[in-house]
Amino acid sequence: MDEFTQDIPIEQLLEMYSGTVYRLAYSRTGNKQDAEDITQDVFMKYIKSDIRFQDEEHRKAWLLKVTVNTVKNLLTSAWFRHRGDASELEKLEEDVAELPEEKSEVYYAVMKLPLKYRTVVHLFYYEEYSIKEISGILDKNESTVKSLLHRSRKMLKSLLKEDIYEF
Repeated sequence: MDEFTQDIPIEQLLEMYSGTVYRLAYSRTGNKQDAEDITQDVFMKYIKSDIRFQDEEHRKAWLLKVTVNTVKNLLTSAWFRHRGDASELEKLEEDVAELPEEKSEVYYAVMKLPLKYRTVVHLFYYEEYSIKEISGILDKNESTVKSLLHRSRKMLKSLLKEDIYEF
């Protein structure tokens, strides 16, 4: 088994995790520019931190938790609430249209979910975290995460049924 390497070059770290951090930030904000800014902020926090990680999974979980908290700070900031952008749905449709590799109906349906459901779905299905790991990342009880996941599945089922009837 490989020995855990605490210090890896930032270039390698960016290559390993920037996509993961960006996708989580985007799934929470629904905005490409905000997701890019958050990704940059998360890696700046990593560079400035002096934390020692137990293993690579611990490092990844730390990055995801910092991403969730950075998004939360953005979404609750006075600047964000008063920036006067287009409606959230309009921004979402514009940004999703710019992602040709992500054109599945399920992806569009996930992006229509409210933030708390979108995050749980992203971590569970896209990042393949367990309910226990998600509860740690989001600082929520496991039963709360299960409930959010259950509700999000019901919403997705409903959204996907609506899309079928629109054609």
